[in-house]
Formats: sequence, structure tokens, C-alpha cells
Amino acid sequence: MSMYRALQCRLDEDLSSLTRFLRARGVAHRITEERGQQVIWTRDEADAVIVRGLYAQGVPESTVESTSSAARPSAARPPRLAWQRMARLIPVTLLILLITAVVALITGLGSNIQTVILFTFTPVTPNGYITAAPDMDQWWRLVAPMFLHFGWLHLAFNALWYWELGRRIELRSGGWWLLGLTLLFALVSNTAQWVFGGPALFGGLSGVLYGLLGYCWLYQTLAPNVHFDLPRGVVVMMLGWLVLCLSGVVTMLGFGAIANAAHVGGLAVGCLCGAIAGGLQRRR
Repeated sequence: MSMYRALQCRLDEDLSSLTRFLRARGVAHRITEERGQQVIWTRDEADAVIVRGLYAQGVPESTVESTSSAARPSAARPPRLAWQRMARLIPVTLLILLITAVVALITGLGSNIQTVILFTFTPVTPNGYITAAPDMDQWWRLVAPMFLHFGWLHLAFNALWYWELGRRIELRSGGWWLLGLTLLFALVSNTAQWVFGGPALFGGLSGVLYGLLGYCWLYQTLAPNVHFDLPRGVVVMMLGWLVLCLSGVVTMLGFGAIANAAHVGGLAVGCLCGAIAGGLQRRR
């Protein structure tokens, strides 16, 4: 298997804290000596970018273990990034979650109609009716519903899954790539819900989440990498939940109306993007 030259440094430089961090995060690498210098190799360019960033910014202090603490069982736990480090490594993931939290606050989790109407897919008339078609002059509405949430459970579930899936993609492919995927999946899932569900009030990150899930799933199938290696059962659980929602059982149990078209639309476009990106990576 081909390896990528991530960086090289002086032979006498101590890289022990960096290698401990990389091992704890599951980033495969090895170090060789060439012409009086140390060379760090990774499996692909994305991992090489992570290595260069950590080397330039410094390994988070929480991962630097002392000799005495290394002997304790707690030393085997994966290190946590400080917020300052996370802001540098996964800024888009944190930004989307921050905007989602702010929108939840100003809309009262869907209870403040005066602010909710700012995030509907189609505008609301002065009489309080949702218009039948989108207004292209208010283009932000095409993606805005992804920030709307109705209740703490809805918000917490979606936020946790965006954190889990979004940061994986951002660490693997970068912030701009994650932002592009998020906006694309929001556009497709929202449009699908409007086409199949008609003009109505809907919202949530779940359409985007199914897109991110499909992207990681198909990409990992075609071009396995450490970032998209989701825990076993995650895909099965999410697909099972989708089937339950489509069957109407979830609505019957009192969880409210489900934007099924958004879920299916997000999953479909996510799988398509994952298959294309994973296929291209595999060819490389």
C-alpha cells in the first residue's frame, strides 16, 4: 500500500506525544529515518494534513502523558481536544451546531411563530398562510429549515448526530467540503419534502444527517479509511428508524409528523455523493 510523506523534521526532535495522539485517534502512520531526518508517513493525504496541522499547532496538552500517569488505567483513554484545538480542526461542525442552537433559542424551539416564519422553506403571507412555491428572492429559505427544531429531544438527537458525522467528514476532507455537503443535502432534502409533502411547516437537521450517513457509508464501502469507520450497528439503527418513520408507527406513537421525504431525499443524495467520492478515491 502506498504511503504519503506527511512531514519531515530533525532527527533529535521528540515526536512521542504526537505519535501517542495519532494512535489514540486511530490515524495510521509510521516514522522512518532518511538522510539524517525523521519522516512521518500516513495512509493518505487527508491524514497527512492532520499530521501537519498538529505538528504546526502543537499537540493538545491533555494528550501529553507523564511517565507516572502512563502506568494508570486512565492513561489508555483516548485524549480529548481542547475547545481551542477543536475550533481549528473542526470549525464548520462547531459553526453549524452554534447556528442551530441560536435558532433554537430565538424560535423557542418552534413555539415563537414570529421568528419561525423566517426559516420556513416557502414564505408566509401577511394573513399567516404558507405560500405554495418558494421565493427565489429569499434564496436562504431553501436551506434554512435545517436549523429549525421542535422540542429538546428533536434538537439533542440531531445535534449529537451532526457532531458525530460532521466532524468525521471535516477531519477527513476539510471544512469547505463538509459545508458544501451540508448545504447540498439541506437543499435536496428540503426540496424533496416540499415536492412530496406540499407547502407545510417542517424543519430539522435530520435530512442532512441521513445525507451525511449515506455519504460515509458508501465512501467507507468503496474506500475504507479510519474516519468513516462508524461503529457497528449505526447504519442498521438509522435505516431501521427510517423504515419505522415511513411505516407511520412513529407518528402513531405520538412523536408528531415526520418529514419522511426529507429523510429519503437526504439519504439518496448522500449515497450518490459517497459513491462518487469513494469511487474516485479508490481509483487513486
